[in-house]
Amino acid sequence: MTKELIVSSTRRETKVALLEDSVVSELFIEREAHRGIVGNIYKGRVTRVVPGMQSAFVALGLERDAFLYVADVFEEWGENLLTPEEQAEVSANGGAARRGPIEQRLHEGQDVLVQAVKEPLGNKGARITSHVSLPGRHLVFMPTVEHVGVSRKIVDENERRRLKTMLKELRLERGGGGFIVRTAGLGRTREDFERDARYLTKTWDEIRATASRERAPALLHHELGLVQRLLRDLLSGEIAAIWLDTEREFRRTLDLVNELQPELAPRVRLFNRPQPIFEAYGVATEIERALRSKVWLPSGGYLVINQTEALVAIDVNTGRYVGKERLEDTILQTNLEAVKEIVCQLRLRDLGGIVVVDFIDMEERRSRQAVMKLLEEELKRDRAPSKVLAVNEFGLAIITRKRVKHSLERLLCEPCPYCGGAGMVKSATTVCSEIFDEVHKLAAEMRGTGLLLKVSPEVARALREEEASVLNDLATVMGAEIVVKADPLLHQEQFDLVVRAADAQA
Repeated sequence: MTKELIVSSTRRETKVALLEDSVVSELFIEREAHRGIVGNIYKGRVTRVVPGMQSAFVALGLERDAFLYVADVFEEWGENLLTPEEQAEVSANGGAARRGPIEQRLHEGQDVLVQAVKEPLGNKGARITSHVSLPGRHLVFMPTVEHVGVSRKIVDENERRRLKTMLKELRLERGGGGFIVRTAGLGRTREDFERDARYLTKTWDEIRATASRERAPALLHHELGLVQRLLRDLLSGEIAAIWLDTEREFRRTLDLVNELQPELAPRVRLFNRPQPIFEAYGVATEIERALRSKVWLPSGGYLVINQTEALVAIDVNTGRYVGKERLEDTILQTNLEAVKEIVCQLRLRDLGGIVVVDFIDMEERRSRQAVMKLLEEELKRDRAPSKVLAVNEFGLAIITRKRVKHSLERLLCEPCPYCGGAGMVKSATTVCSEIFDEVHKLAAEMRGTGLLLKVSPEVARALREEEASVLNDLATVMGAEIVVKADPLLHQEQFDLVVRAADAQA
């Protein structure tokens, strides 16, 4: 598979597209005014401990307090972050962190060193942990644990043993902490890991030194920018080209690639055609497509994707596809096409949390098994961790996909100010019925009084045409004329009943 990174940058924002075999598979957008916080390290202050939820809320200096669950609490903060009583307890336990309910481990006003692991989503604050992890090119350093590990994507047992042996030696030399070899560490030498370890442990020492000086809440360490993060995480021989559309970002990227993997420097290229880079590679079109709820499949079937606060619902439909012979084969073909497109859309739109897929019902067990097998295979291409519950006889499959930031829709769009994000408004016919009911309530007290009815243009049209009987009936009930006035400033669901001036004076 050929991969390319397409980078479009301005002073306001940076956009990066990952192409796999010339098809847009992932999109990343970072705006300078709203940079994400995942990976940032803070000195926070506990504002509230909630025993019933076994969690605490921590002020980080952001709009909303962050959420810290009991399993993410690590208490060896160092002398500068512990009260004398807490220091004595840690010493009595031989320096080991205590285990117990959160109310015994944290208290209001306590300072904590934490790292953001999930962006604030909706009305929820950021999710944080005090088990810090610092990613490098080949290693991840975890100062709060004594552990060594190797990426699951490195499957050769001999290589895994070699890497673990080196990590254990490295950990002893560095005086503790944990290390995990990233996928990029495959085949790397001890010198590569030592260079990474020196940089990461030095960074951690600087963070702790800053924490001892700063008052909470304070930002101690800012995660790298978007392009730098992606190069750190994705740069490998699989990347055939990195295209950038500005000289400044091209130079910065070239310098970083020369530092990380000099042999890949010739693949960093400056895009200098007059056409916008995202248009040239078809990325702009894919962004527009990713914001629509309906996605067509090659055979003529289609998906309907609805993102809600609680979950993502995906419905599979045969659409224009009628197949050739057996109905079961037609359904299976549509569902198999849908699987590939669903995984593409999950990655492209960055949809996470719980995803419920309503496949077309399959009667044969082997059909359901084929769909399940393909779904699991396609999800292996996704960098985000996910799990799948089997397709059942009703055609439902449930996918859980790790969500750490806003989806593409939430990032690029906002709720419609007209419908309030509901996606629906009351029809003109419904509003006419509400007007009828409202005037009926006033009829006993205002009979004989003329009314001016202000409504939206669409409701005014309905009252003149298909709902004209409403006005006739109301005029009879009121015993007076009702004049309709269209007001373009009124919402379709709004209307005003005003006593006509001449009647009021009379």
